[in-house]
Amino acid sequence: MRHFAGDRFEVVSAGTHPVGLNPYAVTVMGETGVDISHHISERVDPYLNQPFDYVITVCDHAQESCPVFPGASTKLHWSFEDPAHATGTYEQKLIVFRKTRDEIASRIRYFLAEGS
Repeated sequence: MRHFAGDRFEVVSAGTHPVGLNPYAVTVMGETGVDISHHISERVDPYLNQPFDYVITVCDHAQESCPVFPGASTKLHWSFEDPAHATGTYEQKLIVFRKTRDEIASRIRYFLAEGS
């Protein structure tokens, strides 16, 4: 979202069960010129009482276990395969991560084009 929307949005990212940056995610994002190697894996808890225009969940597990954000104007769910569950060789895992990356990028472009 930061990459495509620039400063149209203040973006925060957090997880219901963060486990650290996935090296495959760092690799495939780097392939598109987006360096996430300095990002950290955060818990969602510190953000619960903050006002948000949008809260967007991106995997089914997150939607099911995501807490309520009382300050969120709009809650959206975008269902994507969680690439962290990919199995196989290094290259096979990269393929799954690239697919999810590209699907999320397409969904963000659509979201932004719709005038959000």
